[in-house]
Amino acid sequence: MKKGEVTVYLSLVFILLVSFSGALLESASIQNGKNYRRADMNRAVECLFAEYQKELLEEYDIFALEGSYETGTYSEQNIKERLAYYGAGQMDHAIKRIQFLTDNGCQAFYGQMAAYMRHRYGLAAMEDKTGMAAVWRQQEEKAREYEQEDEEAQDTLDGLLAENETELPREDNPLEHTRQLKQTPLLDLVCPKDMQVSEKAVPKDDLLSNRTRNKGFGDFSDTEQKDGALSKLLVGEYMLEHFDCASDKDEKTGPLDYELEYILNGQPGDRENLEMTARKLLLLRFVPNYTYIQTDSQKKAEAEAAALALCTLIALPAVTEAAAQGILLAWAFGETLVDIRALLKGSKVPIVKSKESWQLQLSALLTLGTDTDYTEGQDAEDGLDYREYIRMLLFLGDRERMGMRALDMMEQSLRQEKGLTFFRADQCISKVEIETECPLRRGITYQFSTYYCYR
Repeated sequence: MKKGEVTVYLSLVFILLVSFSGALLESASIQNGKNYRRADMNRAVECLFAEYQKELLEEYDIFALEGSYETGTYSEQNIKERLAYYGAGQMDHAIKRIQFLTDNGCQAFYGQMAAYMRHRYGLAAMEDKTGMAAVWRQQEEKAREYEQEDEEAQDTLDGLLAENETELPREDNPLEHTRQLKQTPLLDLVCPKDMQVSEKAVPKDDLLSNRTRNKGFGDFSDTEQKDGALSKLLVGEYMLEHFDCASDKDEKTGPLDYELEYILNGQPGDRENLEMTARKLLLLRFVPNYTYIQTDSQKKAEAEAAALALCTLIALPAVTEAAAQGILLAWAFGETLVDIRALLKGSKVPIVKSKESWQLQLSALLTLGTDTDYTEGQDAEDGLDYREYIRMLLFLGDRERMGMRALDMMEQSLRQEKGLTFFRADQCISKVEIETECPLRRGITYQFSTYYCYR
């Protein structure tokens, strides 16, 4: 009698093998379907961002998708329709997170500026400027200290004169003349003779920084690099490369002639921005000038002699020391005005003054503010020009405000010069993550996320 144990065993094994093979085929088929859907979505997103704003990239090297599609009104539906057009139809899409150029203090905009400059010049080009960052901060702090010292010295002198119920003579008095200079519009004192100050202005209410902005949502902290001094230097270099300033001699056709000055100060008119920039330069240049004059024994002796002459006229020698200190401060102030005029003229000014580079004589302080030009021949080879000081101010400025103002200038320029009246920086998409759900077969659905950003 024959037994069938082996046949039953083989049948069971065969069934298991067939089931296993079928499971593998089903799993591979489902996985293949998932891969196809992912590929379809990736291709659609790539095509979507291939519709980037061309003029923004060409003019400013900033990559972003203009989310309103030239309508001026942003809608998520625009994105979903374009995804379907590019082959991601038959899927349900939901935007999980999205970031515009203006979100989170212009974080995406700053990241792109820094990345562009890092790619263009490399980090080695910034190494020499990295060490200057701390010096710039110290100089700003010192400027505030000297400004306070100037006020205290003037208060001390005024107090002594008030106690003795007298005042210094007005004629041939550097202190009185400097007091009058400080009440004069600064641009009247520092603009070179041949400089015509621009009177251009932009409508304040139309600026990005002053209107209600479109905002993204979702946290992108996992994709963003931390900002540091190096990033801020790179951003400053980007702005110097892409925007004009008062010392540029080329013809300007933008909404403002002094774009960098606007980025620093945010006033709607060129004149106001230039004056505010000049005041910042006044503080920065006053530091090395006053520091030097305190070490020059000859100039201190001249100041003491002038102070003694003034105090002798009023028979009040006790005021001589305070008057001499005031004259030194006034002299440094006058030299600083000469420096700023030289910078606006296109010359370089020595970083640290010396006897050879000091321009203004004490006697000439009494004629400062007239048509006399004291900048002739001043152009130090090892000094800094106007743009170098703008670089310093950009580094010291407020990051978020300057980023928004830079986008102001981009918006206005693209609207005015390129005719893109619909363009709004707060509708320009820099990063997006899309959650997708799609059917595979027999009730099986697949969910996945697709992330895209500028790299």
